[in-house]
Amino acid sequence: MNAKIISAILVLALASLACGFDVNLPESVTPGAEVQESITVPAPGEGETRLTISFGAGSLTLSPGAKNLVDGTAVYNIPELKPEVTNKDGSVEIRQESLKNVVNFNDIKNQWDFKLGRTPLDLTINAGAYRGDYELGGLSLTSLTVKDGAAQVNLSFSKPNLARMSVLRYETGASNVSLSGLANANFSTLIFSGGAGDYKLDFSGTLKEDGTVNIEAGAGDVQLVIPKGVNAKVTVESALANVNLSSNWSQDGDNYTQSGEGPTLTIIVKMAAGNLTITD
Repeated sequence: MNAKIISAILVLALASLACGFDVNLPESVTPGAEVQESITVPAPGEGETRLTISFGAGSLTLSPGAKNLVDGTAVYNIPELKPEVTNKDGSVEIRQESLKNVVNFNDIKNQWDFKLGRTPLDLTINAGAYRGDYELGGLSLTSLTVKDGAAQVNLSFSKPNLARMSVLRYETGASNVSLSGLANANFSTLIFSGGAGDYKLDFSGTLKEDGTVNIEAGAGDVQLVIPKGVNAKVTVESALANVNLSSNWSQDGDNYTQSGEGPTLTIIVKMAAGNLTITD
């Protein structure tokens, strides 16, 4: 069979295959005029409210001080990023469409700056690759869940949480995450899981009751800041992690303790590898 005949057969074969499926190419999105939209979400009623914030790439800022459930602004320059608010059976969600087919995020603007009210909240934040700045002190959070991707996040409780928080859960990827004022969060259980990132958990504030903390991380750096005078026990489950301690801690095998007064922090750290630093 000569080369011309083989070439003809290949052309016909490719033509027949092309009729059998569609090829979806990424769409190029051109940013338009910048839009600043006011967001006001009244509290749906008395009692606890479930609030979910679903955010893509960009910048998300949360802080206390709203007269309603949520007050704030959203700034964007692509129509698909317009926030959508749904309220059903006491559950509120603020979300935006995911731009999965965007080729280039250059010149795309997406910023949410929201204030939250003191209504008792079961708060969930779902986000992608973004920057988050959260000041949650002085709110009434009964539960907090944060799930994000490759993120740069600072989350703080500069003032005590006004409600007892059953669970504080944070799940992230290869991110740079700093959680501070965690004793003020007034949590019963804290669950943190991350990949190969840089994570700081600062338990400053006032610990009112015993708290249990479970941390899982990949080959990253984890820093635990536990003030002097706090009763604490840290158990490390890792064959490859390098543990660094401040002088006020004692070691017994894989257990590290600090003596103090008042409630107790019990922390279990599971790391594939990396560095764990325990300091005050």
